[in-house]
Amino acid sequence: MGNQKKYWKSELELSSCDNTIDHLKNNEFIDQLPTDSFLSDKNQLEQSNTNRRDFLKYLGFSTAAATLASCEGPVNRSIPYVLQPERIIPGLANYYATTIADGFDFANVLVKTREGRPIKIENNIKSKVRSSANARVHASVLSMYDSMRVKAPTLNGGETTWDNLNKSMISLLESMKDNNKPVVLLTQTFASPSTSKIISDFIKKYPNVFHVVYDSISDSKALDAFEVAYGVRALPTYDFSKAKYIVSVGADFLGDWQGGDHDSGYVKGRIPERNKDGKANMSKHIQIESNMTITGSNADKRIPLSPSQQKIALAKIFGYVSGNEVGGELPSKLDESLKKISEGLKNAGSKGLLVTGIDDVDAHLITHEINELLNSQAFKKDELSLIKNSDDKKITKLIKDLNKGLVKGIIMAGVNPVYTLPNSKDFISGLSKAEFSVCFSMKNDETASISKWVAASPHSLESWGDNELVYGKYNLTQPTIRPLFDTKQFQDCLLDWMGSSQSFYEFLKDNWQKNIIKGSTWNQVLHDGFYDSETRQVLKKQIINPLERAKSLSRSKSNGIELVLYTKTGLGDGQQANNPWLQEFPDPITRVSWDNYLTISKKDADQIGLKNYNVANGALDSNYALITVQGESLKVPVIIQPGQAEGSVGLAFGYGKTKALKKEMQVGVNAYKLYKGFNLSQNVKLESINENHEFACVQLHNTLMGRGDIIKETTLEVFNTKSAKHWNSVPKVSLNHIETPVTSPDVDLWDEFDRSIGHHFNLSIDLNACTGCGACVIACHAENNVPVVGKTEVRKSRDMHWLRIDRYYSSEQTFEEDIETKENISGISDSLSVFGEMEKPADNPQVVFQPVMCQHCNHAPCETVCPVAATSHGRQGQNHMAYNRCIGTRYCANNCPYKVRRFNWFLYNNNDEFDFNMNDDLGKMVLNPDVVVRSRGVMEKCSFCIQSTQAVILKAKNEGREVKSGEFNDACACSAACSTGAMKFGDINDKESEVTALKEKDRVYHLLEYVGTKPNVFYHVKVRNTDET
Repeated sequence: MGNQKKYWKSELELSSCDNTIDHLKNNEFIDQLPTDSFLSDKNQLEQSNTNRRDFLKYLGFSTAAATLASCEGPVNRSIPYVLQPERIIPGLANYYATTIADGFDFANVLVKTREGRPIKIENNIKSKVRSSANARVHASVLSMYDSMRVKAPTLNGGETTWDNLNKSMISLLESMKDNNKPVVLLTQTFASPSTSKIISDFIKKYPNVFHVVYDSISDSKALDAFEVAYGVRALPTYDFSKAKYIVSVGADFLGDWQGGDHDSGYVKGRIPERNKDGKANMSKHIQIESNMTITGSNADKRIPLSPSQQKIALAKIFGYVSGNEVGGELPSKLDESLKKISEGLKNAGSKGLLVTGIDDVDAHLITHEINELLNSQAFKKDELSLIKNSDDKKITKLIKDLNKGLVKGIIMAGVNPVYTLPNSKDFISGLSKAEFSVCFSMKNDETASISKWVAASPHSLESWGDNELVYGKYNLTQPTIRPLFDTKQFQDCLLDWMGSSQSFYEFLKDNWQKNIIKGSTWNQVLHDGFYDSETRQVLKKQIINPLERAKSLSRSKSNGIELVLYTKTGLGDGQQANNPWLQEFPDPITRVSWDNYLTISKKDADQIGLKNYNVANGALDSNYALITVQGESLKVPVIIQPGQAEGSVGLAFGYGKTKALKKEMQVGVNAYKLYKGFNLSQNVKLESINENHEFACVQLHNTLMGRGDIIKETTLEVFNTKSAKHWNSVPKVSLNHIETPVTSPDVDLWDEFDRSIGHHFNLSIDLNACTGCGACVIACHAENNVPVVGKTEVRKSRDMHWLRIDRYYSSEQTFEEDIETKENISGISDSLSVFGEMEKPADNPQVVFQPVMCQHCNHAPCETVCPVAATSHGRQGQNHMAYNRCIGTRYCANNCPYKVRRFNWFLYNNNDEFDFNMNDDLGKMVLNPDVVVRSRGVMEKCSFCIQSTQAVILKAKNEGREVKSGEFNDACACSAACSTGAMKFGDINDKESEVTALKEKDRVYHLLEYVGTKPNVFYHVKVRNTDET
């Protein structure tokens, strides 16, 4: 009987004489399937055996398309990173090595797929070039499942076929070739050798075609300078790990400066590792900038200067390093600082490095000259970066030629000039005069919507391709899923229009086997994702007369307030503006999401009448600024930003889009309108507008107010000369009126368990290595199905991030001075006034970032107050959540001293009020099947990615072995995503694991250690190199 249990589903099943149930079972689909609507050959269909996959073909929904694509898996020529199964095995992940290259972000990555669906991006640590993903690259997997993508080619807004498009284009191209009518190919920087060869062949076939490269945010002046100095249009690369004295003038090299990806090398020199003598060394970093950037936040010394002052400062540094007089006027105190900086560079010699982000050819030329004088090992002029290739002069000429009617046709790929050009009206006017326009695009964006033809393009994760991001170092892009829609690659179309019988895949493979691969095989390279030809270009330095260029810079003058345009860590150039993960991602500096804004210093804001204020529920608001550049005006909300250089303001690109994105994502203003002459700094006029703007800010308290128990830090001098008891003392509590270390078992409320048996997981976070980039935040979203709640809920402090990166400013010039101020408070009356002042950041504060997630306390206060045991402690050190037990009392959140628990106020999935990724039939394809989607009324929090740790254990069990040493290292999504190594996860009972060694360091401390919660997350004291020599 036990084997014949029956669970009834309806009261009808209780009646043995009712045949209704059997009838329904045998006739699940009463009506005939509408095969005519979906398949052209009905007779053939009726004679076939219809399976589930065929049935999905009948469905007209995008979910069916995606499900079908994932069932098929990627095209059979792709090679999984670990193994190539004959068919997809449910429950097991496959990994594919590929490259994300969208013209702004370039990264070699691994793509995790489940049941044929790409669900997560991970770093390809084996690759030696751009092996780490930033927040945008991590989020790009969700952009692939964007339901607002163009699903098929269109003609004048209506759907057409690829055959029609190809025939029409061949006819047009042949006609224009015969009549010698100019056609322009306007593309992003592809950095692809095979694409370059196809374009070259295309131009040979059609000599009337001209290729123009356009990057929305131009590095043209840096490219011009390098071409003048070394004869090649490219950018140098930099190895920051070889620099001991780093000076940056306006270069946010931990952000998006020259393509980014400098953080891992930079951090290698920032961690104070002791030598045999017990002394530690670390690099010194000085940042001169206008906006408060991630790079400036991590600097040992930061000097805020307006763009015009930066030019003079750079010229003076050149003068002091080279021994020449260049002129220029700066305050005497600043001039003395520049002399010390120059002396530091000279003393560092080949270990010194100077970089600049000033948008000026002369600035880049004298920067190269300084690095040549230093013989800088970090300045890799022979290892050329090829990821930027835009030319401002050619773009300007193209717009003029379009308006003159000289360009008769235009083919665009990977660009959106109607949105990104400052003079987009001129471009639109010129486009209307062309006889035809074709736009290769994933979305019906601002440019595609006014183009005659729109060629639906696949996402990078659906595409074949190759890249040469650094000269001689190659990477392959392979599809991780079949195309979700009726899309075609730009390269395939060019081959078709040339009359080639090859597909792009065939052309790519043939080109690599003949011209690139030597000593390896196609399959091996495709498996690895990268190949190093070990060829380098030898450059010859040109004569540039640097002294005259420095003197020219030193004559820079400011005409009032200067605007500095920049890219935010979240949205970048705005390509992924319809990505809710990135919209809700808080800016690392301002902690504001769902917006861009004008950053301004407190002094300038007071003079103009701009202000921030908190409303009744604590949320942050502001009035508006009217900003005008060369007759173009924008109304922009304001953030008063500590550290903003006086006389300067900042505004981020990437916002203000209105096409091809949901209404909720149509936020902010379009800063590209102010990008006049493709220059990142502009002279502006400002005035205040008395209207209210509401911000969604996740951190409303900005200073530590002297609380050294949250962020512990010291200087390199103290670190080297005094014991850890001085700079990393263990908190003490009173036991029978005797001060006792909080780590002593005598002050525990509970007896300790024996945690030496089995696995015990810990997470190490090094505050010296954490740059605040936020890649871990997006990786956590992707791995754990964290919901997006929208601007209104974030404004109510209901954001759902499992991991947050707190950003703190010092009230005085340093955090050390904050502690002194607090300790010198005398009496209650004094404390009220002093603490009130300590809530205000300094004008140029020190900054620190601290990732905070559930600390997985061994003595967790949340576990003891849950009335239904929904949260409990596991033997492996993880604080568990049983969501189906949780009744939402929120006692645990109230009892958590770290405030890391999140409450589901609403049902965020399948709810039209929260129309983001989890409510979109296509967007749901990104969900991780190993992690449950939480329901309304339950608490959620970081789980230490328990699904991943258990997967490692289960894999070892199935293979009949013990877990290997270090096998848990990348089990936690945040640590796996961390490109700098700031986060390290592992098993401390594995004595050979990296996290075990890290826990023995003298810099280790626990957050709020005096509370006695005994967390399984530990931090490392931040050390700053304040040595002035």
